[in-house]
Amino acid sequence: MKNFILVVALGASALSAFAQTTPAPSSNGNTPAVATPGTNNPAAPVEGANSFTEAQAKERIENAGYTDVKDLKLDDKGIWMASATKDGKSLSVALDYQGNVVAK
Repeated sequence: MKNFILVVALGASALSAFAQTTPAPSSNGNTPAVATPGTNNPAAPVEGANSFTEAQAKERIENAGYTDVKDLKLDDKGIWMASATKDGKSLSVALDYQGNVVAK
C-alpha cells in the first residue's frame, strides 16, 4: 500500500511539472527588465514605474561608464535624468525602470 501511495504522489508531482509554461518573449518596449546584462532595450528609455533610488540610479549610470553625474532627477514618466561626462563630452543621460542607461 505504501508503494502505491508513493507511486501516485510521484505521478502527481510529475504531472504538475509538465503543466508549467514559460511566457513567450515580447519585442515591444513594454517588456519587463532586460534579461541580458550589458545590453539596452532598443526602445530605451522606456516609461514606467521606476523603483531605483537616487543612489542606485547614480550608481547604475556610473557603472555604465559615465562620470560627474549631477542634477539627477526622476521625471514624471519614471525616467531618471542627469548630466554626466563620458569620453570627455558632457551629455544628458537617462536611466529607465528596466535599468537601461542611454545618452540623450
